[in-house]
Parts: sequence; structure tokens; C-alpha cells
Amino acid sequence: MEGQGPGAEMPSLGRLRGFAFDLDGTIWAGPTLLPGAGELVEGLRSEGLAVVFATNSSRHGARILADRLTAMGVRAGERDVLAAFDLVAEEITRRLGRVRVMALATPDMDELLAAAGHEVVGVDDWPRAQAVVVGNDPAFDFGRLRAASRAVAAGAAFFAVNMDPRYPVAADTFDPGCGALAEAVATAAEVRPIVIGKPFAPLFERTLERLGCSAGEAAMVGDSLGSDVDGARAMGMFTVWIDGRGEADRGDAARADMVARNLPELHRIWQNQRKISGMTPQPAQ
Repeated sequence: MEGQGPGAEMPSLGRLRGFAFDLDGTIWAGPTLLPGAGELVEGLRSEGLAVVFATNSSRHGARILADRLTAMGVRAGERDVLAAFDLVAEEITRRLGRVRVMALATPDMDELLAAAGHEVVGVDDWPRAQAVVVGNDPAFDFGRLRAASRAVAAGAAFFAVNMDPRYPVAADTFDPGCGALAEAVATAAEVRPIVIGKPFAPLFERTLERLGCSAGEAAMVGDSLGSDVDGARAMGMFTVWIDGRGEADRGDAARADMVARNLPELHRIWQNQRKISGMTPQPAQ
């Protein structure tokens, strides 16, 4: 199903110069590359179009994600991936300077914070925390929730990598996402977090810089209306909703400029619009 939302005056898909793709639920589902992902990405690149991957990942940064893409058969270097994970340390520094931070996340987050000059404190040392970061934490339990919420209630700055309620681990299976954990802390502490990732502007701004084109020349392709579509629309980007669960008939399709069931369908739509718009192939950059 191809849908056209309120962005009917936007440039056609075939005339865009850059494409940003979400990862979880769009390019892959857990350990599985989704059908058509490699073919679509290579097709865009073969026409000289810029491609980046913009993800709310709170478990790992760009280097690990790029290696994973390449292992799955989608060529990617570290500069091809923008992860909310990588923006956390610099956002804390920008707002607070170098401080003592407690992270409810993977060990990679502790390494990122330490490399940026922050002092990482453990949950048992929560009274010393000047900032608390919540990512996707496989070790999350009552003790960690208690420590984080007490630190935030006592005045520590509260950051969430993203507010996604679910983290896809397979085509039809999910784990609780970073947003679910952050909401638990927010509820107990009675404090709302500063959110780093989509749908907020910082990740989209970096994405456009990396694509090297204006918002009106770029598309955001993702499976989340709240994170991918709404955030990109607010930036002025062309939005494509991958509606893998067939939910477009609920009326939500109007929030996106285009709706596709999957990446192969999007690839066909793009090829057709490319021909209609008369765009000629260019060398890949």
C-alpha cells in the first residue's frame, strides 16, 4: 500500500538526494537482515545517492553497528551510522561539563562516558551521581531502578538515550525498550528525562549534515511513527513509514508522506518514481 499524507507538496521520492534508514525493525529484526534491505541500499548508492543509518540504539555505537551491517551484507563504515548512543556523552558535557554519571545501560556506555572524561559511578554509589543515563539495560532490576530514581529525585540530571517502548529482537518478538525503563525511573523519581534520540532534533540534525543535503532533499525511512516519521516531519524531511504490521488503515498513514509494506515495495516505488522524474544515473559517491 502506497499512501500519500499531508506532505503532497514535497518532492517526489525519485528526486531526493539522500536517504536515512532506521535500523531496528526497518533494516534488521534482531539477528536477521530484513528482505530487500541490501538491494535497496545498493540501488540507491548506485544512483549516486547518499545513504546513512540513523538509529536510536542505546546498546552500541556506530562502529559496532557498522560492523554488524557489513557482516549481514550491507556495506557500512562508521561514518555511515549515526547512533543516539554516541551523542550521550557530548550532550552531558554540553549541559553540565564533565561530571559523575551513573548509567543503566550496557558496559559500552560506561566506556563511552569514561572516554569523554566523565567519572562513572556504580549503582551502590548513587548518592554521588550528578547525572543518570538510561539506555537499554539487560541487567535492569529493582535495585537499579531504586538507585536511579533516588539519584534523580535527589537532583541528578536525568538523560534517556531514547523513549522507544520496545526493542525488536526478531520479526515478531521484542524486549522492553529504553523508553520503558526510562519511564519507570521517571515515574518513581517524578522527573521527566532529557531525551537524546529520535524524535528529537539532535540526531536528525547530524543525519542531514552527514547526508550533505537539505531536509527537503532527504527522506527518513522507518517503522516507528512516533520516532522516525513524526521527528523527521518536524525537520521538514520526506517521510516513509514501513508499515510491516499492516496498520495503515488505522488512519495513521496520514502522518507519513509515503507508506510501504516493506523494503522491496519501497524499492519498486522509488524505481518507478525515478523513471517518471527523468533522473539519470550518476556515479556512486
